[in-house]
Amino acid sequence: MKTDSLFYQIFLRFPDSFFDLIGQPQPGAANYQFTSQEVKQLSFRLDGLFMPLLEDSQQPLYLVEVQFQADDTLYYRLFAELFLFLKQYQPPHPWQIVVIYPHRGVEREQSLHFGEILNLSSVRRIYLDELPQVSHPSLGIGVIKLVVESETAAVRTAQTLIERTREEITDQSSQRQLIDLIESIIIYKLPQKSREEIEAMFGLSDLKQTRVYQEALAEGEERGLERGLERGLERGLERGLQEGERLVVENLLRVRFGELDPEIQAIISRILQLSPEEFTPLLLQYSKQELLKRFPPEKSRGN
Repeated sequence: MKTDSLFYQIFLRFPDSFFDLIGQPQPGAANYQFTSQEVKQLSFRLDGLFMPLLEDSQQPLYLVEVQFQADDTLYYRLFAELFLFLKQYQPPHPWQIVVIYPHRGVEREQSLHFGEILNLSSVRRIYLDELPQVSHPSLGIGVIKLVVESETAAVRTAQTLIERTREEITDQSSQRQLIDLIESIIIYKLPQKSREEIEAMFGLSDLKQTRVYQEALAEGEERGLERGLERGLERGLERGLQEGERLVVENLLRVRFGELDPEIQAIISRILQLSPEEFTPLLLQYSKQELLKRFPPEKSRGN
């Protein structure tokens, strides 16, 4: 599992941790959904997005990026994706970007192009090794810091977090999810050890046999199935709409020009980057040559 995927699992299962990290008062997580959002024109997906549940212009949306490796193009990509997302969806919220680094040495600022943008209050850069050292951090901060702990310290920290979870989280389903999350982080950090060895190390084998844990597991699986079905339906509808638009374009082109030759087929994907309101009049009014001029086929890499 990659580090960024691990963080997205933390924010998905334990969203309070993100709001602890950015210093937002509770109940921040209760007002948000952690999700992903496709930007259709360029077929990419924003994977770390905290969207407010209510259309409240006082609540910002948060685009989260976890970056544990140096990347000279990160800010070019990140701001391009953000502004394309804003153009397409025009959400009723101000935006904030939160970039999480293990330390400053990984960051590539590109200050020539982004110096002023990076100084905006809506851009937050968090360096995990600079988080305040407090004797009793929140569970959320503790789980996040566990990811960057040394192997030696991680075992001791994980044991403390599991004990605190049992004491502080009263809802059995939430308690189970957080303990499973801590276990997943340790498995990621200690790949040489099996899951059974790690369960024995933290006394989780006996815990997982208890009736309370099994009931919480069953409840969590049921909720996960419901979320999976909802997400599958959303993506199916998205795919269906995209395929429907393609059929409309192909049928309009056939009505105008007969069977679709390779030149016309090569520009269909370019046409689909427009909305139906934009491409329909063009397909009805433009000649074949005008369409080819308006949507020149992309040159192959060999040219």
